[in-house]
Amino acid sequence: MTTLDAGASPVPADGGPEPHAVRLEAAGTQPEGVIHEVGGLYGGRGWSAHATEHPFTYRYTAVGDAAVTLRRSRITGAIRGAIPHTDDYVVQWLTEGTGVPDVRQDRVPMRIGTPMLFPSDREFVFAYEDYDQRLVHLSRDLVHEVSAERFHTGQVTDLALDHLRELDAEAVARWRRQMTLLAQELRHGVGTLLWHTLTREAASAFLDLYPPAAPELPAVVLLPRKARLRAAVEFVHEHLDRPLSVADIADAAGLSIRAVQEAFQRDLDTTPMNYVRRVRLERVRIELHRSDPATTSVQDVARRWGFAHLGRFASEYLRAVGEYPRQTLRR
Repeated sequence: MTTLDAGASPVPADGGPEPHAVRLEAAGTQPEGVIHEVGGLYGGRGWSAHATEHPFTYRYTAVGDAAVTLRRSRITGAIRGAIPHTDDYVVQWLTEGTGVPDVRQDRVPMRIGTPMLFPSDREFVFAYEDYDQRLVHLSRDLVHEVSAERFHTGQVTDLALDHLRELDAEAVARWRRQMTLLAQELRHGVGTLLWHTLTREAASAFLDLYPPAAPELPAVVLLPRKARLRAAVEFVHEHLDRPLSVADIADAAGLSIRAVQEAFQRDLDTTPMNYVRRVRLERVRIELHRSDPATTSVQDVARRWGFAHLGRFASEYLRAVGEYPRQTLRR
């Protein structure tokens, strides 16, 4: 049986339709079926599947809405393939079987019952066998909105989450309780006020599992009377990976160039462009800390964040971070 319709609407308790609901279901006994149906959901590339010592079967289900979906994937057999960058954060765990979410770079096997975040900010290649897997998809928009509220990260495109971090036991327990509440509320559909509340709480529980490493906004810009300065600083954080000028920052804040320069100097004790460099250095630190020294070059990371002269960059990094970039990379 196959039903792959993201627009399908489960009927809630009151009998009314829910136009934003998601309901997905796929099942079969042929390896080609799971490659086509489930691989298609993830934009999969180079997927392969085959039987093991048991007859091949698969079943994949998902229910929720655009913000959060609860999913289950079961395969008697082996499957492998690439998943590209996705618009969702995906937390998954096994209740049986074996799996390695990223066989090329991380090569960390799953432990039964232990959640692990997919490295969905890049392409990765997974390999699983004879498994029963639970997955929770959370939209980046929802997670980033809750992060901006809790951690003052602003409207950034990358929270710099560490998908391999050692999870806090209390955070895992809270996450599991939240998943139970979401599953219970699904009986009433996804159009309820409680569902909306629970999805935001799920995003908050997710951020307890994987706290953002993205630089926080300076405390002074959170004051109500600093709205224009906050707009300028948020623009910088959101566009760090793009060419920036003082004029760009001023335009984003609705200020003149002179006014934005004065605001940065008065409240942040720096110039707009020095602030840009400071936050880019922090992003370099985060990337080096998360990278594999066997496959990562300090020079490549520095260039990616706009630092051309390696010697001057290393000196500036040392002053800002307190160690040389190669030391961060080797930690």
